[in-house]
Amino acid sequence: MALHDTLQLQRCPHCSIDKPHLMAVSAQFGTIDDTKTNRRDWRVYVCQRCGGPVLAGGMPGYGICEIYPNSQTVNDILPLRVREYLKQAIDSTFAPSGATILCASAVDAMLKEKGYKEGSLYKRIETAVKDSIITPDMAKWAHQVRIGANDERHSDEDAALPTIDDAKQAIEFTKTLAELLFVLPSKVSKGLDASSVAKA
Repeated sequence: MALHDTLQLQRCPHCSIDKPHLMAVSAQFGTIDDTKTNRRDWRVYVCQRCGGPVLAGGMPGYGICEIYPNSQTVNDILPLRVREYLKQAIDSTFAPSGATILCASAVDAMLKEKGYKEGSLYKRIETAVKDSIITPDMAKWAHQVRIGANDERHSDEDAALPTIDDAKQAIEFTKTLAELLFVLPSKVSKGLDASSVAKA
């Protein structure tokens, strides 16, 4: 398998820019496992926008079948608004101000889905802590996302503009909160249902 000088991806797995220009920075090289049965060819590419490296490879003759890191995905189990805000935040990582605001919108939508609809986002976060829906540490992280979004929405001149790393941290928290509030409970319910069927 010959790996080309450029790699075609829908989005950069680091900055999420659409149709990134990924140029090869290494010659093709091969690896094989200890049983001499899993041979793979590899090449390293770099996004010309953010400088993030991408490793692509696959078995000879089968084309590319492994890419590291993988692009981020959003779980379909999430409520529509949460899913869309989070997806848009991930897709706009290269525009960190917008991504930060979208993360705060996703957090807000999650709490509303859980029945916390009264008052400001600050009050909803605090009420969720009192009800043990989220931990105090998660609330601190949620407030950081909220404050970061407020700085951008209100164009706070004293606040530093967010970086791509700031956006990635906000996205990581938002994904973690979504996992805690929606994905894990869904897995538990499915597991219990499967267990009940098996015992019947």
